[in-house]
Amino acid sequence: MEIETLYKYFKECTSVTTDSRNCPEGSMFIALKGDRFNGNAFARQALEEGCRYAVVDEPEYAAADEPEYAAADEPRILLVDDCLKALQQLANYHRCAMKQLKVLGITGTNGKTTTKELIATVLQKKYKVLYTQGNLNNHIGVPLTLLRLTEEHEVAVVEMGANHPGEIRTLVNIVMPDAGLITNVGKAHLEGFGSFEGVKKTKGELYDFLDGRERNEAFVDAANPHLMEMQQERRLSPVFYAASPGTGAAFEGKLLSCSPFLSFEWTSNEGGGRVDTHLIGSYNLTNAMAAVAVGRTFGVSVADVCDAIGGYVPTNNRSQLTETPFNQLVVDAYNANPTSMMAAIENFRLMEVPHKIVLLGDMKELGEGSREEHRKVVEHLRQCDFERIVLVGPEFAEVHAEFEHYPDMEALKNVLSENRPEGCYILIKGSNSMKMHRLVDVL
Repeated sequence: MEIETLYKYFKECTSVTTDSRNCPEGSMFIALKGDRFNGNAFARQALEEGCRYAVVDEPEYAAADEPEYAAADEPRILLVDDCLKALQQLANYHRCAMKQLKVLGITGTNGKTTTKELIATVLQKKYKVLYTQGNLNNHIGVPLTLLRLTEEHEVAVVEMGANHPGEIRTLVNIVMPDAGLITNVGKAHLEGFGSFEGVKKTKGELYDFLDGRERNEAFVDAANPHLMEMQQERRLSPVFYAASPGTGAAFEGKLLSCSPFLSFEWTSNEGGGRVDTHLIGSYNLTNAMAAVAVGRTFGVSVADVCDAIGGYVPTNNRSQLTETPFNQLVVDAYNANPTSMMAAIENFRLMEVPHKIVLLGDMKELGEGSREEHRKVVEHLRQCDFERIVLVGPEFAEVHAEFEHYPDMEALKNVLSENRPEGCYILIKGSNSMKMHRLVDVL
């Protein structure tokens, strides 16, 4: 089926779903395949649950000749060559049909989601904004985000993630951003990328897409030497920002305090202001300055920029301060890599609060360099004056550190259930698969 024909059917629908357990009335079901499931087998169920059409890529599931799946000689089961490709092509076709739209693409090693949400919050002060929900930033989530666009939207903020070479190239060719922002490049998913240079090359595919295009605005952290080098290698229209004064960037920030919440000032040629945030971590100043730069460039007023960033409250275990009846918890347990782990530890070290405890889980997907990266974390911890240090997981066990250690989160959770610390500030961090966020229940 040609993409134009599929788009005609899509325009009749209320939304798109790839989950037969979630079929809003009048939606289009697209039958994707996974290692353990074949969406084609659920096409009829999706129609019965409320979908208007079901898109399949295996002929035996295309039952248009059966009366219950035909209406006015129009099939309700639509056959394409490849459902995933159809989803991506449909999303791109729909994005291109939105002539009024300006699209900002965001990628990077750390801070993508927080930066995306800060930027969206700022832009909503002036525009009708669509932005990536949660972490739907892969080859499926990005198309589903674009397919939520309506004629009312003026700006889209699309987060793009990757853990293998070429993935950002695939996503930008779907999204076709008018502007781009790489938060940073760091040591993450090294199993997939192979090296730090592999990370830079893949994240730089966003810059590659913008290179030389008529609309090629790039928001660049002027204090990041890797990003500065990367943007200089392409023909871009850069807008520079930085989390410290003296860089010459158009938008510069200055850290005022971070005990525990981040407060900062920012300046530009057209004014600035002070912002008291609900963010934990001095490293979030760079994310906030990205939002300042984008907001002001898009014409959001100084007052609205400050108000939006100051009113943003993080969720999903990203730099959250959680107060329990017993302790104050700094929960940053959605993900972890060497860059973000060191930043979290250093920020916690500098916080002027009493009785500090750190609970750290393994960093995953680091490949052959995993042991060395965990050793560096341990070396840094030895220089910190924390009241208690607890490490969790087999990767930290390999380092043979002198600190308290448990094989997994459940083992630590059992210990904390029997002997809970009280009146402490506690940093909780680790890769998502370590499930460190579950410790909140007992603290």
